[in-house]
Amino acid sequence: MSSSSPAPGSAPSGRPPISGTEPASAPLSLCAREPRVPADRLVAEMVPPPRFDSVRFSTYIPDPNQPSQSEAVRVLEDFATGLDGTPAATGRRGLFGLGLGLGLGRSKAPKPPAGPRGVYLDGGYGVGKTHLLASLWHATPAEPSRKAFGTFVELTNLVGALGFQQTVQTLSGHRLLCIDEFELDDPGDTVLVSSLLARLVEAGVALAATSNTLPGKLGEGRFAAADFLREIQGLSAHFRALRIDGEDYRHRGLPEAPAPYSDEQVTRAARATEGASLDDFPALLDHLARVHPSRYGALTDGLTAVCLTGVRPVPDQSTALRLVVLADRLYDREVPVLASGLPFDRLFSEEMLKGGYRKKYFRAISRLTALARDAARLVDTA
Repeated sequence: MSSSSPAPGSAPSGRPPISGTEPASAPLSLCAREPRVPADRLVAEMVPPPRFDSVRFSTYIPDPNQPSQSEAVRVLEDFATGLDGTPAATGRRGLFGLGLGLGLGRSKAPKPPAGPRGVYLDGGYGVGKTHLLASLWHATPAEPSRKAFGTFVELTNLVGALGFQQTVQTLSGHRLLCIDEFELDDPGDTVLVSSLLARLVEAGVALAATSNTLPGKLGEGRFAAADFLREIQGLSAHFRALRIDGEDYRHRGLPEAPAPYSDEQVTRAARATEGASLDDFPALLDHLARVHPSRYGALTDGLTAVCLTGVRPVPDQSTALRLVVLADRLYDREVPVLASGLPFDRLFSEEMLKGGYRKKYFRAISRLTALARDAARLVDTA
């Protein structure tokens, strides 16, 4: 699979910069930022991120050796076509535009289609799941205000900001909810999301999600998933799973990522690049612990590059998971990452790469390596 997203390293768009106190002549600092994101911004930004703003089904190029990729495109195109929003007699929308009303005054009431009301894209990292999910959002015949796109973290944070009932009310008028990086990391999220999606499906909202884990296997290796089997099975029942096979397109046929640079090279590049940030890696990890992961996108507002000195292995799982979220937000916004210290494939311990979160860590390595490759030009021009 290949994508025709904007040129690597292009400046992020559509997101207002955060005002800061950094001198204009010095690099910015992520550690100096403590963004506050109002609830209305959380709702307004539930759209595909800049990297996926221009993707479409036509720009997804399936690997001819992986028929599951072509099949996924076909299924999702049909799914989008079915979301035409034809109103029912009662005005209440159902999936694929079929009404769920009582049909008073009619001999037969329209019925919703049988089976799952959503699609679930399961596959390894780098096979183009987010590209396809964003393409579905773009292809769905509805105004942007009637469809939502966000990561699992962003969705759960929306509930925290608005409250459960208000979130249900806000999203119930949507034709489609796309959830990227769907994962269950703790029992609280499991119960919360199970209840939320059940309410939205009842309201006729179509669902689509991406994950590295099959729906029936969510939570395994992370918490006592067997104790929440009813919730997990309920979540699984909302989706038709589509398996997407393939290799990581981010590195297919590309040169190896550059080796880490020296502290001096990174610092010089940061000072020479307008809009770049410069932080000590251990200090940044400490700072991330004080910022909610849902704000990591706002943390990177206005940045043209992230420069890090002293990259070293992350010390524990909680820190590692926060770094995964930051890597996702940087990748979404196409922010190159220039670093000194250890290469990114040595960030996570062998134990972490064998544990329940291993797929997240491999995704982070893949994305950070791609961003490191994009950042090589910063040293060349410094």
